[in-house]
Formats: sequence, C-alpha cells, structure tokens
Amino acid sequence: MSIHHESVQEKIRMLKEQTTLYVDEMKRLVKELDQKKEVSSVSYFTTSLNISYDADQESLCLGSYHIRNIGNQPLTNPYICIKLPDDSPFSFSGRYVYEHFNQNLKVSGSWERIHDTSNKTEFWLKPIGKQTIEPNETISFTNFQIKWSHHLSYAGTITGFTYCDELQDGVLVINPINLNGMSSVKEGQDE
Repeated sequence: MSIHHESVQEKIRMLKEQTTLYVDEMKRLVKELDQKKEVSSVSYFTTSLNISYDADQESLCLGSYHIRNIGNQPLTNPYICIKLPDDSPFSFSGRYVYEHFNQNLKVSGSWERIHDTSNKTEFWLKPIGKQTIEPNETISFTNFQIKWSHHLSYAGTITGFTYCDELQDGVLVINPINLNGMSSVKEGQDE
C-alpha cells in the first residue's frame, strides 16, 4: 500500500508542477496582451448640404471634422489638414484663430490655424488647450463652411488628414466630401 500511496503522491506532485507551469504561462500571456501598445485613430466628416440651383445664390456645405482615438494609447499633439482641390470654386471658412490673436480669443475647445495661413486650399488646424486624445475619446472641429457659386459646373473632393506625434505620416478621413454639379446656365450663355 505504501508503493501505491507513493505513486499517488508523485502524480499529485507532477500535476502541481504542471499546474504551476500553466498558471505562469497564462500570467505571461496576459501580461503580454496588456503591454501591446496600439496607436490607431479614425477621422471622418459629418456634413449637411444646402445646394442652390439658382446661379445667383451660393451653395453651402456645413461640416464638422471628427477624430476618434480607437487605440489603447493617447494621441499627443493632434492637428489636422483640410484640403480643398486646387483651382476649385470652393471657399472655406470656420471658427479658428491665428497665433497672433489676443489670448482671450484662444479659449479651450477652439482651434488655431497653423503653417501657411495664407494658403486658400490647405487649412492646417490644431486644437487649443488639448494636447492629448485619450483612448475612446473624440475631438471635433465643428461648423466649418464650404461655399461655392453655381455659375459654372463644378467638381471637387475635400479631403482631410489627421496627424499627431504617433502618426506623423497622417491618417486620411474615411469619407472625403465629394461635390459636383452642372450649371443650369450653359457656359458662355447669359440669361
């Protein structure tokens, strides 16, 4: 009986060792999962259009640009570029300030235009008072306007790119704004 008892004791000892190895391996794998740093974001436009078919009235796209951090790491020093097509009839305006503006106008939640502020096709903007976008957080540049006249046919795509310290090559918006239409007045013909 003592041989049988020793055999059972040996099996129990071996099973305990095996269990300890399995538990250690599971702890290592869980720790590895926790340590995987994923930097990822998604950027997109939301828009509302007011299209005029009257050649004397402007058409309007009212939009917002959203950045959502879908990774598990903060995004630091975010900024965006909204790009209009070259030689297009579109004009851009929005609620942003310039670096030289009075500090009272630079309130948290507003945006500052950076880089070449005279460029009419590229609008580089950074949020004021917001250096990081935490995981699962969304920030937005809201209520910009794109206007154009309907005198001539028009076509163009407005794109957007999001940049930050972690994504220096930029991330393209998932839904560029495509605008195109034909004038009811034939080119070269007066009403």
